[in-house]
Amino acid sequence: MIRFRHLRSSSEIRDQSAEVSLDVNQLIMPVFIVEGESQRNEIPSMKDVFHFSIDEATRQIEINLKKGLRKYLLFGVVDNSLKDNLGTVAYQHKGLISRAIRELKNNFGSEIIIFSDVCLCGYTNHGHCGLISGNTIDNDSTLPLIASMALEHALAGADFVAPSAMMDGQVGAIRNAFIENGLGKMRIMAYSAKYASAFYGPFRDAVDSAPAFGDRKTYQLDYRTIKQGIEEAGADISEGADWVMVKPAHTYLDMIRQIKSNFSNSTLAAYHVSGEYMLLKLAASIGMVDELQAFQEVTTAIKRAGADYIITYYAEKLADSINKN
Repeated sequence: MIRFRHLRSSSEIRDQSAEVSLDVNQLIMPVFIVEGESQRNEIPSMKDVFHFSIDEATRQIEINLKKGLRKYLLFGVVDNSLKDNLGTVAYQHKGLISRAIRELKNNFGSEIIIFSDVCLCGYTNHGHCGLISGNTIDNDSTLPLIASMALEHALAGADFVAPSAMMDGQVGAIRNAFIENGLGKMRIMAYSAKYASAFYGPFRDAVDSAPAFGDRKTYQLDYRTIKQGIEEAGADISEGADWVMVKPAHTYLDMIRQIKSNFSNSTLAAYHVSGEYMLLKLAASIGMVDELQAFQEVTTAIKRAGADYIITYYAEKLADSINKN
């Protein structure tokens, strides 16, 4: 008989045997930015997640820095009256996210690392991630607009841009725009293996970006595929991505492992998405699971699968827990 139970006989021994642990530095917190002042409003479909005006986001980040949370992924939420079929407000010089980046960098400088989401869906009146041609999403005409949006965020002071539209060639288009404008060292975190998932519902409510027609299955990955996700990551790396990503995360642990195994020298992020977040929150709300323990377990599993960084709506509470230990 080979005995193992002695390795689990006390919390101290279990801690000594642990091979994976969470680190605050590996957490990235999504932040939803809205216009106005003194705006801090809970998102109805995402418990304990808020829409912040720029001033309120600044206050919250100041608090979070004391917890060691330095990394933030910014999403813009604009009024429907500002949206058009080209997503024009996404790449304006004084756009919402560009202003947020400037303000946050003015306040915190290198203390924080800002990732800015680059996609048109939250800024178009049709809710798709690219331009419309007839009833289809036109890949190539979308690329210059995505590049322009990324360039504006870079000029505002973002540390990373994060293209999420799943348009072929988007990383290359952004990298070329950076080089042409003297920003060749600007970093890109690519949403490489982004699957067409049922778990995005609460997020689409948060940014009001549900497609007005059809769905996104013609450009996001089919969840029945493995090889395409690996190839997408490889293509993004070859086009100049500094980091790649798997999204969703806790229902796609196998893809995290696959991509990390295939590109072991590349930095890998994984996004624990809104629907996955709310599954745990709702289960906890009816007493089915202990909330903190459930999030700790799932987030650790994401890291165990191979993620170097984890984008999570639970970042603040995980940071509190990590700091207590």
